[in-house]
Amino acid sequence: MNKDHTTMKPPAEVLFKEELEVLKANDTGVRPPGWNLSPSAVKTFIIGSRQEKLPWPQKSKKSGLVISPKFFGDDILVERAIISLLGNRGLMLVGEPGTAKSMLSELLTAAICGDSQLTIQGTAGTTEDQIKYSWNYALLLSEGPSSRSLVPGPIFAALKTGRIVRFEEITRCQPEIQDTLVSILSDKCLHIPELVGADNVLFAERGFNILATANLRDRGVNEMSSALKRRFNFETVNPIQDKKLEMEIVRQQTEQLLSDSDVTVDYPDDTLELLITTFQDLRRGRTEEGAAIEKPGTIMSTAEAVAVSFSAGLDAYYFGDANIKGTHITRQLKGTVFKDDPNDIGKLKHYLNVIAKVRAKKGGAWKAFYESRDILA
Repeated sequence: MNKDHTTMKPPAEVLFKEELEVLKANDTGVRPPGWNLSPSAVKTFIIGSRQEKLPWPQKSKKSGLVISPKFFGDDILVERAIISLLGNRGLMLVGEPGTAKSMLSELLTAAICGDSQLTIQGTAGTTEDQIKYSWNYALLLSEGPSSRSLVPGPIFAALKTGRIVRFEEITRCQPEIQDTLVSILSDKCLHIPELVGADNVLFAERGFNILATANLRDRGVNEMSSALKRRFNFETVNPIQDKKLEMEIVRQQTEQLLSDSDVTVDYPDDTLELLITTFQDLRRGRTEEGAAIEKPGTIMSTAEAVAVSFSAGLDAYYFGDANIKGTHITRQLKGTVFKDDPNDIGKLKHYLNVIAKVRAKKGGAWKAFYESRDILA
């Protein structure tokens, strides 16, 4: 992994540049037209090489490199996603917020195209020209519509170069904007009526496709038409249920974020376990012991757990003794749980006053967690 000290969030193709180079040098599989790597190498990039070291090119004296796992929990899902992108349909990743849909789409496009930045962020204000193309109005007025005055949008660029365009939060867009994709996915071309002659139709280069994401909680906001749905393969990305796996992911990502911030802290296992247990209890609406509790309205996702964990680390470093304790978890949980429903803070208080109180009898992180409950007042 390359460390970039100037960019807050380098794209996956920059962050994992060395891994992609090593994979390409060792890739003996068949590469589909327009793809930088074979499907098997794309999968290895995403799920990792299982501690196997891949040799560098002969000219390099470096030892082998282990490809790090980046998406956890469902290797078969990754395979199906890759197969979908090989076919004639687009790929739609759906799931609860915070289940790493966007991360998976970025990793897929970084490995396949070497470029994950052809992205459309769906919002209520997204317009057709932001998706397809717009115009340089100074040139348009002086020369009229021409290829020179046309400003390519993500779809135009992806069609022309045979790459994959990412469409994030597609159901946040108005239905008429979503449906501009129907003919593009069907005919693999883009009509430009303002131009005349051969330039008025842009045909897709091989390798073109659309990878979209949508949150299950957004269903009904702007429901996709059946015509558009038929042109996508749908894959559901589920929340992580395995406690040890979620702990591993949160620790790994927290350590990376803290390292990028030049922060070093001590993160005891019992404090991390407290955080993940709390998130899983509140996410399910039931404790490990089987007691029913009220679920907060906000999403208690793994991504939110990473955010709380990272913030707790910064809190401990700058305002404590660089040792993450249960108190730091309480301080940062408030901002995560209390977002939409005012009643959610009461649900979190009940969890600390009842569930954490029992667990606090064992001491350790749970004791500090329970004793810091007044922070929520």
